[in-house]
Amino acid sequence: MTDPMPWHLSFRADQSARRVADRHYNRQSPGSAQFVPPGRCLVLRTAESGAVWVTSWPFPQYVQHAWAGAWMNSLFRNERRDLYLSSDLIRAAAAATLATWPEPPALGMVTFVDPGKVRRKRDPGRCYLRAGFALVGTTKAGLLVFQMLPDRLPEPAEAVGVQASLFPAAGGAA
Repeated sequence: MTDPMPWHLSFRADQSARRVADRHYNRQSPGSAQFVPPGRCLVLRTAESGAVWVTSWPFPQYVQHAWAGAWMNSLFRNERRDLYLSSDLIRAAAAATLATWPEPPALGMVTFVDPGKVRRKRDPGRCYLRAGFALVGTTKAGLLVFQMLPDRLPEPAEAVGVQASLFPAAGGAA
């Protein structure tokens, strides 16, 4: 990635990120302290908290769709389109996810888009397509499914605020 990383490491109950998440169409309980599904997650926000991203990595046995085991982008909202292109934020979030979890699942990363609830009704998911995702189907409920397979993921790039490991990977230089 040539541009500086826009994402800062956050957490599932970050109140500035929660306020943005509360305005997302899939938010089930606006105002509740946590805005992330249970399980493994990576929560990112921009410095001014104008955009929020969540990568969830649910255990496959608890998933009821055809992409069980994939990383799930369960929340993305960019309220600062004057500062960031959504497609750039998506690619940077995928890079931060790969830096956090270096071994992507075989199904890569997926996201679901409700075509009736997004701003661009003519071509819903356009920012995901521009970021390198492919439209791969629909759910039973009619949500569009976008997927980025592991060979399409960007190079890993750590989010701002990630603490360096004291123990480098085996074979790595200290």
